[in-house]
Amino acid sequence: MEQRSVSGVRLVYEFILYYAASIGGTMTIDHSVSYRTHTPTTARHRPRRVTDAPRRRWSHRPKMSPGVRAAARELLLLAVLYVGYTASRLLADDNLRDAAGTAKGLLHIETLLDLDWEHRLNAVFVDHDWLGLFGSYWYASGHYIVTLAVLVWLYARHRQVYRRARTALVAATFAALGCYLLLPTAPPRLLGGFTDVLSLHADVGWWGSEASAPKGMGGATNQLAAFPSMHAGWALWVAIAVAAATGSWLARTLGFAYAATTSLVVIGTANHWALDVIVGGAVVVLAWLAVIGAPAVISRLRRLRLEVTVPSAVPVPGFRLTCHADR
Repeated sequence: MEQRSVSGVRLVYEFILYYAASIGGTMTIDHSVSYRTHTPTTARHRPRRVTDAPRRRWSHRPKMSPGVRAAARELLLLAVLYVGYTASRLLADDNLRDAAGTAKGLLHIETLLDLDWEHRLNAVFVDHDWLGLFGSYWYASGHYIVTLAVLVWLYARHRQVYRRARTALVAATFAALGCYLLLPTAPPRLLGGFTDVLSLHADVGWWGSEASAPKGMGGATNQLAAFPSMHAGWALWVAIAVAAATGSWLARTLGFAYAATTSLVVIGTANHWALDVIVGGAVVVLAWLAVIGAPAVISRLRRLRLEVTVPSAVPVPGFRLTCHADR
């Protein structure tokens, strides 16, 4: 009985030692019984070395989200457009005599069409000091601020309309640049009988006597870029863009009111002829129509299938012509 108890205790004792030894290392007990654990050598159980740590790929360029990259691309495009707009205006001919002759030709056409409103509107802006001051600030600032604000609004809230609007704006602007280079035209303020309203209020504004350019920067603008009027053209672009983006009656009314006010201001301040305004608006409308109709035209061209008629084959000795019909 006692021998059986000792055997049982020894069995339990050895089992405990074997279990402990299986955890790791080597353990030796009395009675010369030794157990060694098996240390796994596979990559799965091998202790991770420093060289096995995942390598991080460091990039010197900061990562931008797709939205930020798209916005940066659009800003770059508009910046290039503005720089090109300014540079091309400086490349235009500055011969005032020829530009004045073109302006007199426009005035003659307006007289025939009963569109010669320049003298009457200019007199109103000169006689009413507050109106002249309002027109000066409107002409010098609204052209840039409102256009840029609408572009940002379209990009943020109406991305699909933004793409068409941006393309129409770029196309109309480059068309106007072609007119500035090929047909320099003097504005009414550079001819006799008209008053330069912005020059009258230059002491309370940032502009000088050279159009709406800031004081001291008159040489950076082309004063003979009157035909067509992109002040009026861009204002009409704003009205069309707003109407295309929203169904709000109030927003649409404000957009077209802005375009109408800009048209009156550019004529009343003696910076553009009535025909400048009309042609500027026509250029923008044509640009919009081209942008809207372009996808339909491209889609129709893609669906066209050219039918080629093959004449009767002339038999040639040693050759055989085989025709396979498409199924």
